[in-house]
Amino acid sequence: MVQRPHKTRILSRTRRVVVKVGSGTLSSTDGIRRESVAHLVRGLGTLHAAGREVVLVTSGAVAAGMNRLGMKEWPKTIPAKQAAAAVGQIALMALYEEYFSTQGVHVAQVLLTHDDLAHRRRYLNAKHTIGTLLEAGVLPIVNENDTVAVEEIQFGDNDNLSALVAVLAEADLLVILSDVAGLYDQDPRVHAGARLIPLVERFDEALLSSGGGAGPLGQGGMASKLQAARKAAFSGIPTIIADGRGEETLASVFDPTAESGTLFLPVADRLASRKHWIAYTLKPAGQLVVDAGACAAIRERGRSLLPAGVRAVRGTFDEGECVTCLDDSGHEFARGLVNYSAAALEHIKGARTSQIEHILGYKVSDEVIHRDDLALL
Repeated sequence: MVQRPHKTRILSRTRRVVVKVGSGTLSSTDGIRRESVAHLVRGLGTLHAAGREVVLVTSGAVAAGMNRLGMKEWPKTIPAKQAAAAVGQIALMALYEEYFSTQGVHVAQVLLTHDDLAHRRRYLNAKHTIGTLLEAGVLPIVNENDTVAVEEIQFGDNDNLSALVAVLAEADLLVILSDVAGLYDQDPRVHAGARLIPLVERFDEALLSSGGGAGPLGQGGMASKLQAARKAAFSGIPTIIADGRGEETLASVFDPTAESGTLFLPVADRLASRKHWIAYTLKPAGQLVVDAGACAAIRERGRSLLPAGVRAVRGTFDEGECVTCLDDSGHEFARGLVNYSAAALEHIKGARTSQIEHILGYKVSDEVIHRDDLALL
């Protein structure tokens, strides 16, 4: 029972929880399964009645719309997906409203795009809105706003969204309900002898490279769930990935004596809120290749990135945008907000700070990225 001591401690401190449910758990080829929604809502209603604050991140709008529009396979174009989402979101929320009303729980719809969270002011506004709803006893139901989201402002999948919402809501626990029982040492859909991993205490490259693809009714496979758990972990939030298809799944997840799915422990050195936003919410607009000396100074001594440490500039970006920092081997080790555009950096890369004004004719800052705007990964 390797989970028990950790799970007991985590659940004793869990007041606010984000629960994510995927299309594979809620839907079939015939659309949304009412009994699946009913089971989910009963479990969430029990948590709510016990005094826990709950945020639900739901998929299923596109799947629900596909059924109503007579689509037989997942939409291949953005307009088709957006049309299905527009039709399906209404049906999905109506179903949630119907079932939550029987539990005496008021719900609210919150639709987000990545663009909403990429701007710090709008990020904070979303944070305050969700906080206010929870304080009022309302259960927010969050989904990506698929009807207006294009590739540049998409989260990619709701696993990623759930981790960002967990950080946004300052949750104590993230629960991802899937169509598999948790993380296995091999893909259980391919290997009959695959074994469930009950506890993950640290994230490494081998772990992050595991995980199969998505099912036919969803976008996020196990790899995306691992990335979500990692994002949550670096904000001090534990994650449980469990099979959401059973009627008693949530009861088992919140039973400290029961082994449920895979529990991911948070990392000890959690990122501050703003640095987590830089590292995991913003989409990088370019890349900087950094020499070994600068890489060591950033990693080991918490220094800023200076022009002298930049070896190469990749992509087109403006001052203030997010970029990734790569070491000599091409491994991403940090993300940060640049003080100079890509065009300017092409001129000053490798130069001393005293040369910046002479080269450019102006100087915004001594640093390419200030340490306060740098987040290690």
